[in-house]
Amino acid sequence: MNKSTFLLADEIASCTKCPRLVTYCASFLGIENPKYPGFEYWAKPVPGFGDPKARLLIIGLAPGAQGANRTGRPFTGDGAGEVLYRALYKHGFANRDTVVDRNDGLALDGVYITNAVKCVPPQNRPIGSEKQNCLPWLIEELPLLKHVEMVLAMGKDAFDSYLRLLKLQAKIEKLNAFRFAHEAVYTFDQAPAKLLATYHFSRYNINTGVLTEDMIDKLFVKIKGMLR
Repeated sequence: MNKSTFLLADEIASCTKCPRLVTYCASFLGIENPKYPGFEYWAKPVPGFGDPKARLLIIGLAPGAQGANRTGRPFTGDGAGEVLYRALYKHGFANRDTVVDRNDGLALDGVYITNAVKCVPPQNRPIGSEKQNCLPWLIEELPLLKHVEMVLAMGKDAFDSYLRLLKLQAKIEKLNAFRFAHEAVYTFDQAPAKLLATYHFSRYNINTGVLTEDMIDKLFVKIKGMLR
């Protein structure tokens, strides 16, 4: 992280805007999960992570209860992260294909990862006010990532959050002018980065065949071909 990104990360981790999420995060403190004996949960907002010179920005929905909420790093410690980091390694964006916690030595090359909502929500479903409260953090993150050429939105919620950001900045007029679909690509006259949509890399989507490893490989081949 550069200094500006580091300072923003501290601000994000200290956020208490959403009482429901603050309470839910705190409920994980002191938990002894038999799968992770002795592991102290992060249990607060999870900042973004990655290369400050990233050309690719990946946006998910929110930290997983046993993933980023536990480890303090996006997509670290859950099924979606296993799929994501394996793909990033395979396509040259990461230095390792397995991740454990935020101290495992993972480094990303040309990629930055964040979430539309920084706190774990109950049932993985943030409410509208929580999405709105978190949008300013995403707005603050983007100017620090000056080299982003493409935004990969993992799931419709992340897709909608990025479009809301563009609308707030008067870079688009109508949200419904853009339809979410896997591998849908959009360009904007007023914003330099392309937007690419994908189904979320969740264990449910993988297990049900909504998303396959082959589809993910093709997605990253497409990404690499579109990055300048």
